[in-house]
Amino acid sequence: MRVLAMVLIVLGLIALLVPSVTFFTQERMADVGFFHVDVQRPHTIILNPAVGIVALLVGVVLLLSARGRNAPV
Repeated sequence: MRVLAMVLIVLGLIALLVPSVTFFTQERMADVGFFHVDVQRPHTIILNPAVGIVALLVGVVLLLSARGRNAPV
């Protein structure tokens, strides 16, 4: 449970610090014999800050609840 909580906290922080991720794909536009035309197209994934906040809060709650279960009686 603690591992899941730590993963959620780290992912939440990353989502808050990096608002968007851009990656490129390469597509072949023309293929005529030995002549090739390739085009790189950008794709951007925009992360909503609410996703980062929710992941961070759920991770903290899981971490605190896991700590409370192992407390001595």
